[in-house]
Order: sequence, then C-alpha cells, then structure tokens
Amino acid sequence: MAGNEWINGYLEAILDSGASAIEDLKPTPVNLTDRGHFNPTKYFVEEVVTGVDETDLHRTWIKVVATRNTRERSSRLENMCWRIWHLTRKKKQLEWEDSQRVAYRRWEREQGRKDVTEDMSEDLSEGEKGDGVAEMVQCETPRKSFQRNFSNLEVWSDDKKEKKLYIVLISLHGLVRGENMELGRDSDTGGQVKYVVELSRALARMPGVYRVDLFTRQISSPEVDWSYGEPTEMLTAGAEDADGNEVGESSGAYIIRIPFGPRDKYLRKELLWPYIQEFVDGALAHILNMSKVLGEQIGGGKPVWPYVIHSHYADAGDSAALLSGALNVPMVLTGHSLGRNKLEQLLKQGRQSKEDINSTYKIMRRIEAEELSLDAAELVITSTKQEIEEQWGLYDGFDVKLEKVLRARARRGVNCHGRYMPRMVVIPPGMDFSNVVVQEEAPEVEGELAALTGNNDGSSPKAVPTIWAELMRFLTNPHKPMILALSRPDPKKNITTLLKAFGECRPLRELANLTLIMGNRDDIEEMTGGNASVLTTVLKMIDKYDLYGQVAYPKHHKQSDVPDIYRLAAKTKGVFINPALVEPFGLTLIEAAAHGLPMVATKNGGPVDIHRALNNGLLVDPHDQQAIADALLKLVSEKNLWHDCRKNGWKNIHLFSWPEHCRTYLTRVAACRMRHPQWQTDTPGDEMAVEESSLNDSLKDVQDMSLRLSVDGDKPSLNGSLDYSAATSGDPVQDQVKRVLSKMKQPESDPKDKEGGKKLPENACADISL
Repeated sequence: MAGNEWINGYLEAILDSGASAIEDLKPTPVNLTDRGHFNPTKYFVEEVVTGVDETDLHRTWIKVVATRNTRERSSRLENMCWRIWHLTRKKKQLEWEDSQRVAYRRWEREQGRKDVTEDMSEDLSEGEKGDGVAEMVQCETPRKSFQRNFSNLEVWSDDKKEKKLYIVLISLHGLVRGENMELGRDSDTGGQVKYVVELSRALARMPGVYRVDLFTRQISSPEVDWSYGEPTEMLTAGAEDADGNEVGESSGAYIIRIPFGPRDKYLRKELLWPYIQEFVDGALAHILNMSKVLGEQIGGGKPVWPYVIHSHYADAGDSAALLSGALNVPMVLTGHSLGRNKLEQLLKQGRQSKEDINSTYKIMRRIEAEELSLDAAELVITSTKQEIEEQWGLYDGFDVKLEKVLRARARRGVNCHGRYMPRMVVIPPGMDFSNVVVQEEAPEVEGELAALTGNNDGSSPKAVPTIWAELMRFLTNPHKPMILALSRPDPKKNITTLLKAFGECRPLRELANLTLIMGNRDDIEEMTGGNASVLTTVLKMIDKYDLYGQVAYPKHHKQSDVPDIYRLAAKTKGVFINPALVEPFGLTLIEAAAHGLPMVATKNGGPVDIHRALNNGLLVDPHDQQAIADALLKLVSEKNLWHDCRKNGWKNIHLFSWPEHCRTYLTRVAACRMRHPQWQTDTPGDEMAVEESSLNDSLKDVQDMSLRLSVDGDKPSLNGSLDYSAATSGDPVQDQVKRVLSKMKQPESDPKDKEGGKKLPENACADISL
C-alpha cells in the first residue's frame, strides 16, 4: 500500500494506545477486500472515525506526532491527523446539536400538552384571585395561586399616574347612594349596590384614574328617600398630585342618576326592561357631554371617551352592549346572578311552572339580555370559578371546554379562525380594611358585656354600640358565643335549615346563642311574598323549638351597625355562618374574617374559593342539617381550632383588599385593549396608536353632533337635542328623524379631509352644556 504508510502507522498508533472503543470493532465482510484481505483504509473511514471516543482519538494523534521518526516527518501526515481529529469533533458537535433539536421539539410538544392540560383543569381565571389549589392551603400559598398567570401581563402600578382614565360603571336597579345604604330593604337593594359603590370609590383612588361615573336610575318617589332623586352625588373627590394640589374639578367618583321609566315610582328590576332604551339615550347624552368637559380639562381640547364601560347585572349588560357599540368602547360584564341558573333552581323546587316563573321574574327577557351581553363583552368578571363553570357555562354565548381550547391556542399564537368568546376573569370583590382593628384578645369584653347586662359592679357604664343593646334584649345569657347569620330573608339563603339545625341540637343550644340579621322590616304582612314567608317560618320555628332567649332577630339595623355586629360576635368567641343553597361569592364571609370571626359556609359557590384563600373555617352541605350543627358545634367547643381559624383569617385577608382588586381589574382591562388596538384611545397618556379608520362605526366620528338613541316602542329614533329628559316629550318619531336628517345634508368632500371623508355642516352641531 505504497503512499499509505501513514494510515497504517496511524492505525497502529490507535491500536497501541489502547482505545477502548476499538476492542469492540471487529472486521466484518464489509471490511474485507474481494480477496479477503483486511483493508485498513476502509476500516479507518467506516469504523474508526465513528467508533473512537474523541479523547482517545486526540491522545492517539498526540502520540503519533510525538513518536514518529524524524526522517519520516511529513507535513501531510501531521495535517491529516489534525483534520481527522477536527472532523470527528465536528461530527460529534453536529450529532449533539441534532439531539438538542429533537429534545427541544419533544419539550415543546410536552409543554404544549402541559399548557392544554393546565387550561383544561384550571378555573378559567387568568391569574386572578380565584386560582386556588384543590387542598387546604397555608398562608403563603394563596398569593402564589392567585397570581399564577400574571407572568405575561404588565401589572397596573403607581407609575401609571400620567394616565387620566374615564371609567363608566352601570347598575340600574335598586336604591343606590353613597351613605346609609338601605341594604336588605328589598331583594334589589343588596350586596350588588354596596359592591358597585365601593368599587367606584376604590377605582377613583387608583393612580391613573381621573373620573368614575356610576350610572343608575333616578327615582323621585314618595315611597323612597329624596336623595335617590338627586341627579348627581359625589362619592369621593379626585386624588391629589405629588404637590397636594387637586388634579381637576371634575375628577373623582360620582353617582349619575338617569331618569327613565315612570318618574314618580320605584320599580323592581323585573319591571325595568321596557325602559332600557330610554336609559341608553340618557346615558349617551351624559357621556357625550362629559367627554367634552374632560377634553377641556385633561384632553387638550380633544374629547376624552370612557376607557371601559362596565355593566353589573343583566339589565345593565343590555344597555352597556348598546353603549359599547355606539361609542366603540370596550365592554366589561359582571353578572352578579344569572337567569339560566335561577331558572334551573326554581324549576327544581317545583313550586312554579316555567310560564309562571317567566311571568313573575321576566326570566326569558333577562336570559336574552345576558346572551347579548356575552356577545358584546370583551371581558367577563366573576367572583368565583363556580360561576364560570356552572352558571356561564349554561349560555349559548359561552362554552367552558371550547373557551379553554381557544385560550390555549391564543397563548401559543395559533389562529382560531375567527372564533371569539369573552375572556373570563375571576376577581373577588374587595373590602376596605382601614377601620378593622386586629387584636388577639379583647380584655374589655367582659366589662362591655357587663355594662349591657347591668352587672358592672357599680362602676360607670361603658359606651357601647346601640345595636348591641338591641341584640342583648333577645338573649338570656349574652356571654355565650354568638352564631351570626347575616342575609336578607330569601328562601335561597337557607335560614330555616340553619334554625332547624340549631333547634334540634341540644349541645349547640346550651353552648351558643343564634343571631339572625335579616334585613329591615316594619310589618311582615307588607313584605314581598318570599321574604314574608321566610320570616313567618322563622318565627314559627322559634316557637316550635322554644328558642326564646337564645335567638336574636332584630327588626332594624343600619349599614353602619354591621361592623359592630361582627365585633360583638367575635368578642363572644362566636362563629359566622352562611348556609345559602348557592352563594355566588360571599362578601360577608370576608367581612367576618376581617373582624376575627371563623366561618361555617356552604360548599356551593364562592365560599369554596374564600375558604382556600383564608383557611379560617369549615365548609358544609347546606342541605345537610346535621352537618351544619356538627360544624358549628366543633368551632364553638374547640377553642384551639377557633383561635387557629381566627389567626388564619387575619393573616390572609389582605388578598381581598380593594387596592388589590382594582390593580387586578385595571391590569385585565388594559390587557384587553392591547389585544384590540382598534379601540379608540383618546385618553391622555395612552401610548397605543389608533388608526383613523377604526372610528368608522363609532358615534365618536360625529364629535360635535348629538345623536339620540331613544326608542319609542321598537323603533329607533334620532333627535338633535341632548336633553334626555325630553325623551318622553311625545314628539313623533318620524318628525324627529326628518328634523335631524335635514341637518345632516352633507356638502361635497373636502380634499383636505383624510380619506376623502365629508365634513358635517356647522348647523348640525348642538351645544352641550353641563
């Protein structure tokens, strides 16, 4: 093999070096020539380069270079040795890179499956405070679970102060005012009223929010207080800047009362449906008016439009859908309670037919409005995951499984072919803890209770809340732990089952008192059917089980009395209970925890999430009377458990504060706007670019022209006036249309106008005044 001696020498050096990989490489017929002789070249090319470890090959090359005869020195041999070693390393590098690519593709597939699995198993929140784990959590766990999906969002923070947002909230029914709220007066004036008022205040205090308007109905009726007839009520003044100066005369949170429906009559929510369009007309007039006012204050002369329109309940959702479409502003929806779920519950009770239910509650009109709201809303805010899966999942506009798939695809940038569903977000309501004093023990409790019962050993009486005296007059031994239930007397609140559980459990009666705060009443006979029935049953059961002196059930209380009621129950080492058949959220559970009360709550609905976060009590089946009694008895009798639940509640309660709620709220709304940049963003300080063409379908094109959307019957109409009180003036619809159309005759297009648009004649503009 003349000329190839270097190969033989190289191979001999490899074999002499004792490379472990060579021992297993035996010549095969492939390695033999046709004459059966061993071919070292083929062997080297086909076996050695692929079979020898890199370190062995490098060591061999060094040995060859070091031991070769000087007379046989050849640059070709040296270069070839280096090239062989280099190529071997290169080959190994390519193989490693290929294996890495395969591993990465495998990881991508596994990660994709993991993402889908998480989406399919999670609670459909997008990182809000509803993502709890399945088991009981410790104090550090809630924050991790609540913020698990915030990693891809820019959380709203104090550096947003340069923004000046205008936010609109809508809550049409009930009696809405900022102070002395008449909660429990009727089924329409409950937790929703308190929630929207406090949300308005909290949002107005957030950095970057300039003004919040809460729209509701103006009621000038002798049946209710005069304050509900005031057109405007300030909830809180605007925040101050760094120098302590007010930021603007129109800043802050306000209740805006729009007149619609009969002016001199208070209507329950089921009777408001025919007047929704009239409300939209008045609300639109106010928004157009306010947009100009804010434009002069903070917009540099350009109108400042709402950043978001947030509707509460189905009637507000119906109107918000129309306003959102007219103004090209994103809509957010909070259902509070849902028609399809209520219909199911009423049908299960078997007391009414579907026709009777619809006649009483206008349930089909409500469901229609909820479906419309789902189609129009960009974001749906819920209090719990149960509301998403078991309530919104009943609607045509939302499918739980499909929404999870679409969201999983959206995360990975996969085209969903135009499919759309509103984003579901779990954000529990907030609470103001500024007036809650956390203290381990209350040494003054004996003195205060003694003062109430007259056993103060001759010392001067202590100043105690009036509501305490009102409760004590019912109780023979007020020192016993107080089991507190606070809700309106609605059948679904399940107060009668609680009373039965208390009455039939002798150990519980001996250890504790029961206090039922069931709204306000003057005469049971004057109350609505359901509430009157519950109260009548309660009185009969107290008599049946002879619970006089053991149950307190005052007729009246003020909203300002509620913290004192919680405080009294905590001082007696009592327990708060919510036995509702289904509880959408359970704000009273958070209030009770903030005042140091452990809880017993229904396992159906929002209390499950609250329990995961706070870990301050027990969950029960609301239909199981014995389970309710056992849970109450356990907490009342086991003092160590009671103290642990009390401490856990205080430790974790910050997760439900209003600043936390509003920060999450604004973060989610901002994320929605970023996903749809075609929305108008005239808000000062907003950095998102907007194309002119995005306003083609919005009333904001006609910035100087007032448009009326009032409806007479089913026919839409236009009017050139912004005085929404004229909606019922009786002008024929056709005359209104002709009058406006005559003003809208457009001249030839101005070449200076963008995209060849036409200017409106100046006489088509209507002056807007506050």
